[in-house]
Amino acid sequence: MPRKPQKGYFVKGKFVAEGSELDLELKAELKGTYDSTKTDLKREMGARQDLGKELLTLRADLFKRLPITEQLADALNEVKRITNFEGKRRQMQYVGKLMRKLDESQLAAVHAALDEQRNGSAGEKMALQVAEQWRDRLIVEETALPIWLEHFPDSDIQQLRSLIRQARKDLEKAKADAAAAAAEAGPDAPVKETTKGRAYRDLFQLVREQLSTAGKNDSASTAADEDEEGDE
Repeated sequence: MPRKPQKGYFVKGKFVAEGSELDLELKAELKGTYDSTKTDLKREMGARQDLGKELLTLRADLFKRLPITEQLADALNEVKRITNFEGKRRQMQYVGKLMRKLDESQLAAVHAALDEQRNGSAGEKMALQVAEQWRDRLIVEETALPIWLEHFPDSDIQQLRSLIRQARKDLEKAKADAAAAAAEAGPDAPVKETTKGRAYRDLFQLVREQLSTAGKNDSASTAADEDEEGDE
């Protein structure tokens, strides 16, 4: 990974990196706020160390994309190899110091990667939304299945029909049960969420897998076409 030149200055022939512990201490001494700045420094180091702990759980593909130094990447990997409690604690302190050297853009990338792991990428979220829309259409609209088969002719028709039919039955039963329960409980009772049933979930999974397979095939086809164009 490329290393960015570190910003800083020299004091008595010693280089002081901007944002480092020594930099903050020197500035605090000039302002006469050493004690409060030292407390803030400890708090920041603890926060950065906690952020480093989260990075230990990051998926390999997301970790490789992080714009961090090799020194920090090696330090994090070393934490995973250490089994001794005290050794791991000291290594995490070192990670915390290295984390404090990250600039705003690097920190933003770290938070973005952690958020993507927790909530999925924008593309993954869009794929889930499309799968949900197709599932709901297949259950509600009689004309949705023929349209689906036009787009995805390799689908298992019998399985699709079976899941759609069962999902409709489950929804109707759930609605009827909910209406009966509401009538018995009275108008002021809280409305319970309708239980969808297993077929509803299985249909979503089937649709999602089909969409994913079709997306991969389209990508492979596009790549093949580009290779053929390049050979001409």
